[in-house]
Amino acid sequence: MPEKAGPLDYHRKVWLRLWMAATFLFLYAPIIILVLFSFNDSKRNIVWRGFTLDYYVKAFNNDSLIEAFTNSLVIALVATVISTILGTLTALALWRFRFPGRAATEGSMALPIVIPEICMGVALMAFFIRIGWPTGLPWPLSLSAITIGHVAFCFPFVAIVVRARLAGFDRSLEEASKDLGASEWQTLWRVTIPYMKPGLIAGALLAMTLSLDDFVITFFTSGPETLTFPVKVYSMVRFGATPEVNAASTILIVITIILTLIAMRLQKPDAELAK
Repeated sequence: MPEKAGPLDYHRKVWLRLWMAATFLFLYAPIIILVLFSFNDSKRNIVWRGFTLDYYVKAFNNDSLIEAFTNSLVIALVATVISTILGTLTALALWRFRFPGRAATEGSMALPIVIPEICMGVALMAFFIRIGWPTGLPWPLSLSAITIGHVAFCFPFVAIVVRARLAGFDRSLEEASKDLGASEWQTLWRVTIPYMKPGLIAGALLAMTLSLDDFVITFFTSGPETLTFPVKVYSMVRFGATPEVNAASTILIVITIILTLIAMRLQKPDAELAK
């Protein structure tokens, strides 16, 4: 028979729940306030004056803001495609093959994740300056430096997600496919990749989320004529946190939350998804 929880256990649970509630309040209260004040009918954005959607209308009618969002979307889409391909190939190589330097390769894969992002931004800036990367390219080639930086930052995340998915793969399925006459490519396309599909989608959505949200790497690798959504929001904040800034930030938060929820949903086991 299980023992009944005593008064001490009850108080511990109460204190634990209070501590968790206080932690979540500390973390998310600023975001909630930002979203609420994006509907504030006040230019000073200090005192609540009433509900309005005017600043969302201004944000959508702001040409430079729309241009910045378009740039961020193009960068995110291109970086996601390239990062997904590179991350998947890397995960397959590390999972399937044993080769000299494999441990060093796995360790180097974690570097973009563990090192401070500002260090990576400075390193990429120094690299592009050293090789003389052109900045005066026509759109969308002017976004190439930022895209390369985002790929270098995002594809290790994709590799980790896909490799975690492959950890539960039954290699006998590939052997059965080959025994039935399938070639290596047929086995890859019809057996391995369908199994990796949830990891591929989750990794791609994670890469897109990271690319859309990134500010530091973008700030150090962008040219004088290039502007992205996070950098544009930062430049707007420098002149004061107006409701228009809050509205633009809220739009980015909503996009990020949607992509994160989709990625979390696709990370669940197949049996749970089937319910």
